[in-house]
Amino acid sequence: MAIVKWNPSLISNMDSFFDDFFKSQFPALQKMNFSAEGTTMPAINIKETDEEYALEVAAPGLVKKDFNISVENGMLTISAEKEVKTEEEEEEEGYTRKEFSYSSFKRSFTLPDGADDSKISAKYIDGILQVVLPKKPEAKPQPAKVIEIS
Repeated sequence: MAIVKWNPSLISNMDSFFDDFFKSQFPALQKMNFSAEGTTMPAINIKETDEEYALEVAAPGLVKKDFNISVENGMLTISAEKEVKTEEEEEEEGYTRKEFSYSSFKRSFTLPDGADDSKISAKYIDGILQVVLPKKPEAKPQPAKVIEIS
């Protein structure tokens, strides 16, 4: 009986092989990969300026109606659901293959105290959902006040 040295890279190569196989056999699986390999959770950038907070959600392949954005009890929730239906007919084999694919995500964020949740706006352009949360006037930087000495 021979002793074989354990090689963990063989497992990762097999995982990669199966991922490639399934993606080539089911093209709909490739379309719903939003960011990193093997995940459907979109990448999100958050930036703050003096006037607002802005979220950018990378979600290519979706349309406006796929998204749902809500605010409740100081929590901003962004979600999306997409159903992909494809049909292929292969005449020479004499059969039709149908594939159904569903993808969804839901992300929630606690709103900062300075955000004005009554004025939140959103738009979807070129695969990026942009959500803007304006700041309340009291949360914006105030100009320096000069105090006269009497």
